[in-house]
Amino acid sequence: MTYSFELGPIRPPNEAYSLLIRATINCPWNRCRFCPTYKGAKFRLRSVEEIKQDIETAAVIRDKILEASAQSGPGTTLRDMAIMVLNAPPNEAFRNVALWLYSGGENVFLQDANSLIMRTNELVEALNFLKTTFPDIKRITSYARSNTVTKKSLEELREVHQTGLSRLHIGLESGYDPLLQYMDKGVTAAEHIAGGRKVKESGISLSEYVILGLGGKTMWREHALETARVLNEIDPDFIRVRTLAIKEGMPLYKEVANGNFVRANDEEIVAEERLLIENLQCQANYVSDHITNLLQELEGNLPEDKKKFLEIIDRFQALSPEERANFKIGRRVRIYGQLDDLDNPRKRQLVARLTDRLGRNGHQVDDDAIFTLMAGFV
Repeated sequence: MTYSFELGPIRPPNEAYSLLIRATINCPWNRCRFCPTYKGAKFRLRSVEEIKQDIETAAVIRDKILEASAQSGPGTTLRDMAIMVLNAPPNEAFRNVALWLYSGGENVFLQDANSLIMRTNELVEALNFLKTTFPDIKRITSYARSNTVTKKSLEELREVHQTGLSRLHIGLESGYDPLLQYMDKGVTAAEHIAGGRKVKESGISLSEYVILGLGGKTMWREHALETARVLNEIDPDFIRVRTLAIKEGMPLYKEVANGNFVRANDEEIVAEERLLIENLQCQANYVSDHITNLLQELEGNLPEDKKKFLEIIDRFQALSPEERANFKIGRRVRIYGQLDDLDNPRKRQLVARLTDRLGRNGHQVDDDAIFTLMAGFV
């Protein structure tokens, strides 16, 4: 089958089962030192007609899967047919639609890095067409930049929200201005606050992303404290944390190589996250939904779950050096999901064997080995 539509390279982890509609191509800023995704690629606004054509194609693919399900007889459910397509998808567009249908067909994510940069009337037109084509959609989300939000009027944001945009994902990364400048984020803490508050005032749900470890060994304390301060002033609906992972293709890779940026290790990043959490006073859903995070079990609602978060961190920090080494490797090779997995003898023995292969110095796992494993996550 030749039916296909544009698909961008990334989406948030919680949008893994969403229908992906590419509203813009690549990133209009594309300078952040910690991001490899769009480097070397030019940004382009797509026309509304292009977006509509992709939405129509997605609808055709949906109908083909529904038709195949109906023709397979009463014993075959739509989810059964979606699994069949996922086992041998004709292309990535079919795979995306099948995954979307398998999960219930309710959520849509607009790609790429900053769909809000579209002219408001064109974004509204595309959203209206999307809602008309798929009337059962319950949530539409997208990435945005804080300084893009600040350039939109509150009335524009409210119109976009009323048309169907449910949530915006914004890369805060840090609230510390010297660090934002060093990473060439192109936005200040004040702009983050202004943009975040405007999103909240418009009624759009707001997710702010924080990169643990972004301050390295020299700016970690300021990074944690100032990020907490900015988040407290924004009061987002979600705080989503990721841990810095560096690989070739990132401008930051060269900064590490020439010694301008010294990376923090896992123990130091856990201490940083503790300081961040201790100073958060906002009401938000704290989400650790990325494989790069060492303590991925730190999830819940603030402020009521803060005590639980700190107890989990205390538990990790109280482990012996050998136990911490075992857990770090276990997490990075995806054998462990949480601290309780240390109590599983089979998993623990497997990780111990892998740790021996990677090499140890006494009880210490070489940080470079951890960094190499983490590079595979980005």
